[in-house]
Amino acid sequence: MTGATRLEAALRPAVQEAVGLAASLPRLVLEARRIAQTVVHGLHGRRRAGSGENFWQYRRFADGEPAMRIDWRRSARDDHLYVREQEWEAAHTVWIWPDRSRSMAFASKGVAQTKGERALVVAFALADLLVRGGERVGMPGVMRPTASRNVIERMAGALLHAGDGAESLPPPFAAQRLSEAVILSDLWEPRDTIAAAVDRLAAQGLHGHLVQIVDPAEETFPYAGRVEFHEEEAGLTITAGRAESWRGDYQIRLAAHREGLKATALAHGWTFAVHRTDRPASELLLALHARMGEGRPVAGRRVATLETAEPA
Repeated sequence: MTGATRLEAALRPAVQEAVGLAASLPRLVLEARRIAQTVVHGLHGRRRAGSGENFWQYRRFADGEPAMRIDWRRSARDDHLYVREQEWEAAHTVWIWPDRSRSMAFASKGVAQTKGERALVVAFALADLLVRGGERVGMPGVMRPTASRNVIERMAGALLHAGDGAESLPPPFAAQRLSEAVILSDLWEPRDTIAAAVDRLAAQGLHGHLVQIVDPAEETFPYAGRVEFHEEEAGLTITAGRAESWRGDYQIRLAAHREGLKATALAHGWTFAVHRTDRPASELLLALHARMGEGRPVAGRRVATLETAEPA
């Protein structure tokens, strides 16, 4: 099976699940009363009158307005005078990066989705939700920002044409200030590498969200006896004679790595989340959407942390 075929096989169920997930959002928002108001305030791209290039609506001319604002062509079709209003350009761009590197292909026994599939589902559903709210969505190095209603299909097509993604973190790209970045990855890269990527994005004025997507086995380390571990991206193999004896050290290193990720997020006012693939994707979608646009990069700002995709 070729790389493109494997990706297509992963995209098809992800698109279907993302569509269903986005469709169920109204019910999820009602159930999650705690974040409903935050969701409303987070939709910066709401349509209203203002300066912009795109037509929004006609409205009746009001006494006292400059006559130069009258749209005479529209007014000629009626007994009233009308003003042509443009759409308020408040929509900003959200750059979503679903990690498609080899490490994301992992799923332990009994878990329905790989980490990569879960990242795609959340990316698609979040993009659909943001576009419904008037935002633009792009993928660094893969897809230019768009506000198209069929954003899920556009993202899927762009990923298919991009081929297999080898990089865990987004490549350098030019973004407007006050845009946002959402990184959906297992974040197993060295902390210095992750910090450098976040520093680069924050230096452009981006607010952001780090989401560590992990398989439950990567947190609990349930292995025992002789186990051979493979590191797909580096092509490394290591054998443990008594894997259970490694559990304590592994969990200590995991906690230290995660504290480093939190510190990286805190330094730039970003949010940090941990999401396990044995939890519903809707939990992460709601938590992420509630935090879209709620802050801007300010050094020393308290970081919003979502352990297992639930607010701390």
